[in-house]
This record gives sequence, structure tokens and C-alpha cells, in this order.
Amino acid sequence: MTKAEILLAEVKQEAKATRALLERVPFEKANYKPHEKSMTLKRLATHVAEINGWWKECLTMDVLDFSKSDSKPKEINSTADILALHDDLLAKAEVILNNAADEKFNEDWTMRNGEVVYFTMPKAEVVRTWCMNHLYHHRGQLTVYLRLLDVPLPSTYGPTADLNNM
Repeated sequence: MTKAEILLAEVKQEAKATRALLERVPFEKANYKPHEKSMTLKRLATHVAEINGWWKECLTMDVLDFSKSDSKPKEINSTADILALHDDLLAKAEVILNNAADEKFNEDWTMRNGEVVYFTMPKAEVVRTWCMNHLYHHRGQLTVYLRLLDVPLPSTYGPTADLNNM
């Protein structure tokens, strides 16, 4: 298997768990924050959905320069909106991974803001850190928000206390 095929299998598997979690986000509580320094529920859920879009920047570009970006978070206001965003970005990630040669993962990638360089590392490390681990981190945060709101949690890697099969 190629590096891209291995990653794509993981992306597809994890997308099921991510989608199941996003389906449960109660948008009537969109402004909920468990702490004053926390993101709102809506912002966090949107961020989780947006991460599949990062494959484009991480694999098809060599530099992400925030000073040259006018990117703003999508305005999401419903379950249908967030699932559509997730599904659209997942489909685009699949296309990118289906077209990524193994050599691409050895190329360097830089994150910067104008003259300030945050880091440069091989794309293989970037996609693992920013496209995968970053997703898992924020998806875990989202489960805590939902638990605090008493929203039943779906299975991610096995049964949850909410599924009545533990």
C-alpha cells in the first residue's frame, strides 16, 4: 500500500466517528462554552468539520502563510450545514489522497505568518499532526462539550455508556 492509501483508509474510518458526533451537536446551544476561554460549541464543531479541508493545504501546497490568507470560518447554523461541510471536505480529501504520490510526503512544508516561520517539516509529519492528530484532539474536546450538555455520545472506538451495551 502507498502512504496515501494507508492514510485514506484511516481518514474514511475516522470520518464515520466524526460524522456521528457532528450529527449530535445541538445547534440550539451553539453559544455554549464550558469555560470562558473555551470556543463556543458551534465554533468547535465547525472546526472539527473543517479539518478535513486541510489536506489541500498540507499536500498540494508547500507553504501556508497566514498573512496571505483571508480565510474565515464557515457560518454553520444547523446539523444539515455541518454535515454538508464535513461530507464535502471529506470527498475533496479523498480526491487529494487518491492523487498523492509517495514522494509528495517527503517534501518539506512550512507554516508561517509573513516573516515569522512557525515550523518546517516533511509533509508526512504535517498530515499526521495537522490533518489527523489535530482532528482527534478537537473531536475529543467536542465529546466533553456534548457530555456536559447531556447529549448521548456515539461510539468512536467501541461502546459508550449511552449505548446501553456496555
